[in-house]
Amino acid sequence: MADANAENEGPLGPDGKPISKKALKKQQKQAEKAAKKEQHKQAAGGDGNEDAEKEDFAKDFYGKCPMNQSQERVERDLVPVQSLILELAEKKKDEKIWCRGRLHTSRSKGKQCFFVLRHQHFNVQAIVAVGERVSKQMVKFVAAITKESIIDVEGYVRKVDQKIESCSQQDVELHVEQVWVVSAAEPRLPVQIDDLSRPESEDDLAKVNPDTRLDNRILDLRTATSQAIFRLQGGVCRLFRDTLTAKGFTEIHTPKIISAASEGGANVFTVSYFKGSAYLAQSPQLYKQMAIAGDLDKVFTVGAVFRAEDSNTHRHLTEFVGLDVEMAFKYHYHEVMDVIGDLFVNIFKGLRDNFQTEIETINKQYKSEPFKFLEPSLRLEYPEAVKLLRANGVEMGDEDDLTTPAEKLLGRLVKQKYDTDFFMLDKYPLAVRPFYTMPDPNSTKYSNSYDMFMRGEEILSGAQRIHDPDFLSERAKVHGIDLEKIRAYIDSFRYGCPPHAGGGIGMERVTMLYLGLDNVRKTSMFPRDPKRITP
Repeated sequence: MADANAENEGPLGPDGKPISKKALKKQQKQAEKAAKKEQHKQAAGGDGNEDAEKEDFAKDFYGKCPMNQSQERVERDLVPVQSLILELAEKKKDEKIWCRGRLHTSRSKGKQCFFVLRHQHFNVQAIVAVGERVSKQMVKFVAAITKESIIDVEGYVRKVDQKIESCSQQDVELHVEQVWVVSAAEPRLPVQIDDLSRPESEDDLAKVNPDTRLDNRILDLRTATSQAIFRLQGGVCRLFRDTLTAKGFTEIHTPKIISAASEGGANVFTVSYFKGSAYLAQSPQLYKQMAIAGDLDKVFTVGAVFRAEDSNTHRHLTEFVGLDVEMAFKYHYHEVMDVIGDLFVNIFKGLRDNFQTEIETINKQYKSEPFKFLEPSLRLEYPEAVKLLRANGVEMGDEDDLTTPAEKLLGRLVKQKYDTDFFMLDKYPLAVRPFYTMPDPNSTKYSNSYDMFMRGEEILSGAQRIHDPDFLSERAKVHGIDLEKIRAYIDSFRYGCPPHAGGGIGMERVTMLYLGLDNVRKTSMFPRDPKRITP
């Protein structure tokens, strides 16, 4: 009887007492759960993680590419980001395309990750979402890619129902099925691209310090604004070259290591030259003239210019790009002024007509008034400018040079009176010009020289040059220049030289003033000034 009672009591627990039906049922469920877990663990490789419970079916569609050592040449078309437009989406509706860019930002939510793909000043929204071709592991991988990494993606270009205002490509997005990291960026950026792109009108506390911007110039160059600035600047050079080439000019290249100060002043960089010393050229001036003496007639050059001026201002650099022009004329140096005036008009028109996208992009961060100019260009004489300035409270003598404040005021007065941001000022006082400047034949006070201005700041200085060797020697002595150091220059005129004139333009200043920017360092890719020689 006792054995029968024990049999009815069922299984016993660790303490020897019978287990209740409720506890027994719970125990059975736990055993079944453990068995299933072990089964999944064995099938997935044994690590027990949720992501490893099943094989990653998308493992061949994402990852990090091996370092490119040109192992193979892949025949694959990469569609530029700027080409991702509605027409392309409709044309290639069922066709996948490849695209390369930087991962600008990303935002992961559940089983999908949105990210922005950027190339130069264009960007497009992309999405990778769990589906037949995309695994959860792949989404996690994309979400973990560091900002500024270069990636290749494959997917479909799809039309969106609402415009994506935050992207340049507003009508489409990429539905991605492959993501490969071509070059990974470090996790921590010294400065964020979004901060570098912040409009100036926003809170001053959010602005990036100018030195921080320049110390991290590589990142700063990636902003849409910087991309637009230097594309437009490239347009300045191209328009300069194309206009003068069409007028029969020849491009030349002049030495930057010279034996004497080209401008006759002390603001030169001295460099060690074997057992002696040499100077970095302040201007290609002397060599342009020698080219004219060599019967090239009309020449221009684009190259570095060095000025050892300890000027820490918004418009001075110790190294800048000079756009220089020189030409022989028939009877009057105004023939040259006409050519230069027409050159500037062509540059301004070309920028206005061909760089609207860039100008609009720059204006989003740095707002300014559109640049105005006249055709033909306005020309004033120096005494007229002095009279205009005196009438507005500026005290100056007839032969005084214009100060920077006077130049800016003159620019505002000319704008009010003539509605132009560009003008030419002729007949400068002889005392404030270089030794090779031709004096005015009708007045010992003035010279056949001129400056040209944009928004009240000088961007070209030029003149008729002295082409008579004896007169040139005389003027050099007045300026205290050692004739032996410029003997080759003077001698180049001893065998006959046509009358000629020209001028030198600062490329960075032209870009800065056309765009209405406040500092030339924004238009110099790697600026050099008295306090900066890196990066």
